[in-house]
Amino acid sequence: MTTLSLRHARVRYGPVEALHGITLAAPGPGLTVLLGRNGSGRTTALRALAGTVPLAGGAVVWDGREVTRVPAYERARRGMCLVPERQAVFASLTVRENLRLAARDPTAALDAYPQLRPLLERRAGTLSGGEQRMLALSRALLARARVVLVDEPAQGMSPTVAARTYELLAALDACVVLAEQRLPPALRGRPALVYELRRGAVVFAGEAGELRG
Repeated sequence: MTTLSLRHARVRYGPVEALHGITLAAPGPGLTVLLGRNGSGRTTALRALAGTVPLAGGAVVWDGREVTRVPAYERARRGMCLVPERQAVFASLTVRENLRLAARDPTAALDAYPQLRPLLERRAGTLSGGEQRMLALSRALLARARVVLVDEPAQGMSPTVAARTYELLAALDACVVLAEQRLPPALRGRPALVYELRRGAVVFAGEAGELRG
């Protein structure tokens, strides 16, 4: 079992406080979804877990150990993978080169997203938004991380590819945390822990089925 949590976490961007002392926990293996509109704090919470934004107060705890001051690159070495909403691939490298940064053998990624096979020699920066998301997520799949943090995983994807993406994420033997504006239809029938954020505060915490109710 893996658990990643924020405890009374506060994040400031200059004079503006984006997270107002929120507490949440993401157990794994399994899915946790951070819901909220733009400006709700969902992306900031994801970045706080990853260590790409510092806390102004509170703590990040991973498997019972506080990692608040552990830098993002060290968290990555310990098995944490962040897929941000933007700039998630190396634009100047080819698709093949991007995949090789994660693993020597890209077969598992290409089996997950066969649409990438004919694009292997293309530079990642020339791909469509949906194709870049597939590539970014493929690298996360190859990394075999213990914790996978993804901001807007299906952005730009067709409904079919989006559904496939959520299947892949749900099948990972990892603690998976997703930041979404609303609960994706593909997750409504799956067990998932949901936190809804509004203006930097948690306004709902429970199972996905309870949120529908």
